[in-house]
Amino acid sequence: MQLIPHHDGSELYVSNSAPKIGENVELRLRVPKKFKVDEVHISFFHDGEPRTREAKLTKKGSTDNWWSVKVEVINSTLHYRFMLIHKGNYSWFNGVGLFNHDVTDREDFQIVAKPAYPKWIQSAVFYQIFPDRFAKSGTERELPEWAIPRKWSDLPKGRDKTTGQEFYGGDFPGITSKLDYLKDLGVNSIYFTPAFPSRSNHRYDASSFDEIDPLLGGDEGFVEFSSAAHKAGFRIMGDLTTNHFGAGHRWIQKALADKTAVEREYFYWDSKIKHGYEGWWGLASLPKLNYNSQKLRELMFDGENSVVRKWLRKPFSVDGWRIDVGNMTGIYLDQNINQEVSRGIRNAMEETNSDAWLVAENADHSPSDLDGFGWHGTMNYNGFARPLVNWFNVPSKKLGNFSGLPGVNPRFDGVGTVAMMRAFAAGIPWRSLVASMVLLDSHDTARFRTIVANDEHAHLSAATLLLTYPGVPSIFAGDELGIEGAWGEDSRRTIDWDHPEKWNKTLHEGFKELIAIHKKRDGLINGGLRWIHISEDSIAYLRESKKESILVFASRSAVKAKIDLAPYGYKICKTLYGAEKTGSKLSISSKTATSGIWILK
Repeated sequence: MQLIPHHDGSELYVSNSAPKIGENVELRLRVPKKFKVDEVHISFFHDGEPRTREAKLTKKGSTDNWWSVKVEVINSTLHYRFMLIHKGNYSWFNGVGLFNHDVTDREDFQIVAKPAYPKWIQSAVFYQIFPDRFAKSGTERELPEWAIPRKWSDLPKGRDKTTGQEFYGGDFPGITSKLDYLKDLGVNSIYFTPAFPSRSNHRYDASSFDEIDPLLGGDEGFVEFSSAAHKAGFRIMGDLTTNHFGAGHRWIQKALADKTAVEREYFYWDSKIKHGYEGWWGLASLPKLNYNSQKLRELMFDGENSVVRKWLRKPFSVDGWRIDVGNMTGIYLDQNINQEVSRGIRNAMEETNSDAWLVAENADHSPSDLDGFGWHGTMNYNGFARPLVNWFNVPSKKLGNFSGLPGVNPRFDGVGTVAMMRAFAAGIPWRSLVASMVLLDSHDTARFRTIVANDEHAHLSAATLLLTYPGVPSIFAGDELGIEGAWGEDSRRTIDWDHPEKWNKTLHEGFKELIAIHKKRDGLINGGLRWIHISEDSIAYLRESKKESILVFASRSAVKAKIDLAPYGYKICKTLYGAEKTGSKLSISSKTATSGIWILK
């Protein structure tokens, strides 16, 4: 790759990523010695007016020169980019890269004058659990009319009238019984999909936010789980639908029964709609919530006893919320109060538990709601999961279309994949990227094992990226054991606890090794991101912090690749994962997909 300047929001380049208004922030640009530059300036905005300031050459290294400049932060967001001048010609450097023409401020670097994300997420590794399918205590409970009982060993039927109704009996006491397994795996955080009473197994149609579904062990079972999990060192994160809930909820029932009920203002009403109100995707079963109602805001997040606040407190002690379809919340026709709602939830969480993490599911390729003031981050489908799926996947008609496009999932090369990842990251503050959840799959997608057509090597290569890319890694329960699934419901399979001999031991050990590396390496916890190799079938990047520098390499298939680290001033001093390597010239030759992680000096 061409050696070009580099800057990102990590500690090597930004003196304070969460300043207060009125503070000065030092911004640094790394410029390779071979890149000719006479002057460096920064372009930024104060009160919306463009300003420039000249940077000074503050450090000369053997391979790079460092330029720095201090800028006072006077607004809630500081947008900036660098101008590099050589012999009267200038180029711009922003979040996307280097340009020899004028650019807009859309991809400028951003610093936000607001406290950042909880620090514990930097070394967190989440394990996503679909409560009905992970583990069961065996407690017999009376089933509601909607539930269709299945044997634990049955596969979900999936695409028929029973979808969403199949009941396997997993519960929170069952999860509690498997905390030792999770401890051994190395994960230290648990994200569980909705646990409120509903009319389905996925529970995104909550009929109440007041209690834990008795089918999952009720409040008592949940409190016992929360207490045991925290005692064992885990963080736990719940799943909340702020955009909608279920038609069985008392609020919509009251609103339908009485047109003068105060609950009427919680919804969008339209006589042209058969059932009279707007639902998510038009579904009567999922009434959409109208946050123009201040009373609704009070019930959901503003009030002292609101849904958002209640579950963060003892005895439930949830450490954060994942918000379902967060980018749709507060948006309806010509109305868009999404930021008001997201910031309201954030403020409520900070007041109740300032150490809680707020993540929104977000389907946007240009996520304007990740400005640093509402959601801490997103489930990073568009900037991580989808690019990797479309790089690693073996196209098949049986796979659910992960990209939401007609036909089979597309397959891109490494160049296109990295371009998408960089474009997504460039449009948001660095803090929003590193506070986002990175994942290969989830309860809503095909299993990665199926995406790569059971290629164990490719799966571990992707897992290497999952556990080393900026963000908070999340592993869907059973991925580490080789569980398959071609689409969302098919992926929600149970774990066969009675026959561990059937588990994929190579995957299991590989995930354990990678998880351990992620949790303890400073370069992965505090480091930036610098791409140094991109080809059709392989990619490599550096994660550099003040304490250490790490090289990550991954290929999707058989590969021959050479990377010269000398121009970057590095050589390999220790192998953390993959083939043993030393020296400044990395040579990879493999008949299968492969990956590696090395410490540099």
